[in-house]
Parts: sequence; C-alpha cells; structure tokens
Amino acid sequence: MNRIVIVGGSAGGLTTAEALRRSGYGGAITLLGEEPHPPYDRPPLSKQVLTGEWEPDRLPLRGKEEIDALGLELRLGVPAIGLDLSGRSVALADGAEVPYDALVIATGVRPRHLPGSQAVPGVHTLRTLDDAVSLKARLGRGRRLVIVGAGFVGAEVAAVASGLGVRVTLLEAGPLPLAQAIGEQAGHVLAEIHRRHGVELRTHAAVAEIVSAGGTLTGVRLADGTVLPADDVLVAIGSVANTEWLEGSGLTLGDGLVCDEFSAAAPGVYGVGDVARWHNPLFGTAMRIEHRTNAAEQGLAVAHNLLHPQARRPFAPVPYFWSDQYGRKIQAYGHLRDHDEALVLDGDVPQRRLLIAYRTGDRLAGVLAAGMSPKILRAWRALIAARTPWATAIAGVAPARHLQEFP
Repeated sequence: MNRIVIVGGSAGGLTTAEALRRSGYGGAITLLGEEPHPPYDRPPLSKQVLTGEWEPDRLPLRGKEEIDALGLELRLGVPAIGLDLSGRSVALADGAEVPYDALVIATGVRPRHLPGSQAVPGVHTLRTLDDAVSLKARLGRGRRLVIVGAGFVGAEVAAVASGLGVRVTLLEAGPLPLAQAIGEQAGHVLAEIHRRHGVELRTHAAVAEIVSAGGTLTGVRLADGTVLPADDVLVAIGSVANTEWLEGSGLTLGDGLVCDEFSAAAPGVYGVGDVARWHNPLFGTAMRIEHRTNAAEQGLAVAHNLLHPQARRPFAPVPYFWSDQYGRKIQAYGHLRDHDEALVLDGDVPQRRLLIAYRTGDRLAGVLAAGMSPKILRAWRALIAARTPWATAIAGVAPARHLQEFP
C-alpha cells in the first residue's frame, strides 16, 4: 500500500494514523476532516468547556509538533461528499478527488434536530467545539435552559448548567433518564440525583414545537399544551451516523457503516468509531458505540488489520463508557442494551453510590458503577471478557435492597 486515506479527523481517525506509523508504515497517509480544527477531544465539550475549567486551546489531542511528526497530508475543513469504490477515490466538496490504496472511514455522527428548530436563535446542539463555545456563552446564573433529551449529553449539560446557577428543565420522552441504555434501576437513581440538584425533570414529555416571537426564542411547547419558558434550548435527542456521502458507493449502510468482525466494510475499506456498526464476536451481536474509548481501540485494531491482512484480528472489546455528573463518574463495561435482568448489588442515592450487574441470556453482559473502587470494576470487566455464566458471576454476591427503598 502506497497511500492510506482516513476520512474523519477526530479521535478514531488520528489514533489509526498514529498506530500505522508506530507499526512501521512508511507510505502516505491522508487525513481528511470536515471541521477546520485539528483533531480534538470531544468528551470535555459537555463538561470542562462548559464550566470554563478548560479553554478551547486545551482540547487538541496532539500538539502541532506531534502532528507534524506523523508526516500526514492533513486536509481540514473540506467534507467528503462521495466514494468511488471501484476507482478507489474519495470526492471532496471542493471538487478534489483523493485516491487511495486502503480507506478508513471515521466520519462519526451528527446531532438530530427537532423539525423547524435549526433557524431559531438560542436553539443549540452539542457535538463540535463551535457548538460548545456558543452554548457556554449563554449559560449564566438565572437564565432558563430547557434540555430536550435526558441521554448522556443532556444529563451532563444539565449537571453543569445547574452548577452554574442556570434554571434547568430536563425533558425525557420515556419514563426515566437513560432507561433504554442502562435500565430502570440506574435510571431511577439518576432521576433522583438530578432532582436533588434542583433540575426540573419532566418524563413522558413530548415536544410539540419551539416557541419564538419576533425571531427570539421564548419557550418550548409540549404535546399537552404546556409552554416552558426558555432563554435557550439544547436539543439532545440522539445522533445520526454520517454516511450520506457513502450512498450509492456499494458499501452496506444501516444505522451506520456495516462492518464485519474485523471492522471491514469491503476489501481494503474499514470503519472506525461512532460511524461503524460492526459485529462484536465477544457478545455475538452488531454494535455501534458512540464513546471515545471505543473509537481509539477500534483505530488500533484497524491499523493492525490493514498492515497484516493475513493475520487479521477480530475486534472484540468489552465496551467501556463513562459520564461525569455532579462530581461523580458513572462508568460501565460491557453491552448493557437489551439486557434480560439488572441486579442491584449496591446502591445509596444520597451517597451517589451504585453497582449494577446485567444479564443477557445466561451470561454476565455488563456492569455499571458510580462511586465505586476501580479495582471492583476491573474485576467485573474480567468476568465479562471471560464470558462468565451469570450464575457463576453472582454466586455469593448479596443483592442490595431495591433502590426505591433507599432514603
């Protein structure tokens, strides 16, 4: 291979490039990025950037000298708009065609929008550095922020904004925050924590429209007719994989770029990070994971498979994610979605302590913890990686009382 093209200038794309160089690849690497900024870290956007603890210049993943040392052809600020799979070239929005011998697709995701909300000043999404800077400038004591969606981004921004003295209303279409991702037990705990910190949490809340007058945002109208006054609205209702530019290319698309257990979408074409939906053989299911750690780990795996086509390795991680809320780090290992049982092993709402094990079929599938020792989490991770049967994993472990019984 004389040229590897990586489309996507975030953590997954940069990690892939670095791993290729560390492994001795001396050919050309072109890194294409839609944003004008050099590769930067996204998790702090909903945390340290909004609080003001970090200035934007702290976000780059690598300094200029480190980037220069990789010898990349770095092309930023120009999105990819098409792929010629048979001709092995990527089309860019500026009219350029970039040829490749091997291709890594790491184009990530973009936020979903509420219909008709994009043109209203004061309505925000949070995915990019520019998004975070714009939202931060609006968060002041006494201002009113309505957050639509109590997923990870919505919950983290609610925690930060309430700490800044903002009057926060958090809307969730379901019965509990994050219930689909982490289950009802953990959702109950998170709901109580938000309320104890002054956040007005409204569940089963359907948004009918964004209300404005004279081009100025005034509130959010719910399906039941209630109007919630707002100075700003954050729309955090999930994301869409950036695959439109691949339509008609011959690659398989379906909630992301469909890849096999090696993260390959086609011969010589691999997916990395949020955009990739790949088969994880450890759990026997397809996954698309929007978390920083997964993107980096998948980049390392893809670099190996690109350079060792005769000795490819399946990408079979124990997924990991974390979320910082109200001074507590919530961490999870494994595949929590679609679980059959969630067993509370420890829980204390006032102390914000939580440990839950998850069963899928007859196996331990995951664990979620807050306020627990890292040593405990590592032990549970090892059990998940070993495909430990559920009965073996929880043998001798005394379940906690139901969380609703805690004061």
